[in-house]
Amino acid sequence: MEETPFGRLVWMVSGKLGNSETMTVGKCHIEPGRSNPRHYHPNCDEVLYVVRGTIEHSVENEVTVMHPGDVVSIPSGRLHNARNIGEDEVELLISFSAPDRQTVGE
Repeated sequence: MEETPFGRLVWMVSGKLGNSETMTVGKCHIEPGRSNPRHYHPNCDEVLYVVRGTIEHSVENEVTVMHPGDVVSIPSGRLHNARNIGEDEVELLISFSAPDRQTVGE
């Protein structure tokens, strides 16, 4: 588990964990009122699935409100982030098309 200023990341599959040579999979938990910093992934695409809670998700200049069951595919190199706009913790399932996902802040 990786504690962050916005919540925590829990990694389940990755090259670093030694259980995949092709992808990274984890869960992102965001506390109420918090957001992860705008960032992009130079080496992989990301798929984000809302398990629990409500977020405002931005990809470049497009902002979308997402609820449980909603999914977004984010191409490599696109600036994005998620903000918890609900009263409860958000849980997101996140997957990346590389075993060593790289993240670059805005």
